[in-house]
Amino acid sequence: MTKKGKKGPSVTAKAEDRHWHGKRVKARNAKNASRTGTKTFGPRKSGAGPQGARQGAPAAAGRPAPGARRLDAPELVHGRNPVLEALREGVPGTTLYYIADSDERVREALQLAADKNIPLIECGKPELDRLTDRAVHQGLALQVKPYRYAHPDDLLRGTAPLIVALDGITDARNLGAIVRSAAAFGASGILLPERRSAGVNAGAWKTSAGTLASTPVARCTNLTRQLKTYQEAGCFVAGLDAHGGTSVANLPAADGPFVLVVGSEGKGLGRLVTDSCDLTVHIPMFGHAESLNAGVAAGIALYEIARQRHTPIS
Repeated sequence: MTKKGKKGPSVTAKAEDRHWHGKRVKARNAKNASRTGTKTFGPRKSGAGPQGARQGAPAAAGRPAPGARRLDAPELVHGRNPVLEALREGVPGTTLYYIADSDERVREALQLAADKNIPLIECGKPELDRLTDRAVHQGLALQVKPYRYAHPDDLLRGTAPLIVALDGITDARNLGAIVRSAAAFGASGILLPERRSAGVNAGAWKTSAGTLASTPVARCTNLTRQLKTYQEAGCFVAGLDAHGGTSVANLPAADGPFVLVVGSEGKGLGRLVTDSCDLTVHIPMFGHAESLNAGVAAGIALYEIARQRHTPIS
């Protein structure tokens, strides 16, 4: 995929040219047979791939221009313990507002901010009340740097990208935990829908333990449409579902370009997202729990995918 004047990622062999394409078709045949009782599902028409989809066609409504980046609004973390934890975990702050105090937590926060070259601004209580909209700030407030989201195409890096797409993950702590697992198991990045999804905020930064600094997160206006784009780019798309017909230990095509879609703990994957997947997979459980936290489930699945990708074929 090549953008004008810029060398793009080297991923996009057509889907039917991939060694695992037959496995994808077989998997979709089985999924459709279980729903309709027929086995007459043919290969997906790949068309011209991402390049053909972009060239000579207007951008979809609401879609940013290629290479565009979106910024979240600045966030203010307030309270002695939350600010101190944010600084300890490397949340990128731009300014620390404080009221002079002898409290040990305030002194540690000031020292950590100074060590990170974060500007310190001493202010009075009325000013800090105004900045925090009269929240309980305890004399400390940290302004967090706006997060710069990647473009979804940026995640198609390397010859076999591993992308984690999230559907309905609204808890920033789950997002941060998934980012941490993605970084640990070699994922290329995280894809979020713009609506009904957690964004990268101080809570996500804290839970990610700093891995957000090296793991790109992209946003898309329509998750199912973006999954289709990834499929046209040669990616196999598997949805993590408690009722999936295949165990995560038996994933086809795990060694190639791959997208793992993770849904919320309560609702799971949406219907349209499920229909967009080449296959749905489950994590076998042998105890009494009915379900797993989304962050935990994503970590287990990513470990298994990484194991299959890095195990030599005998």
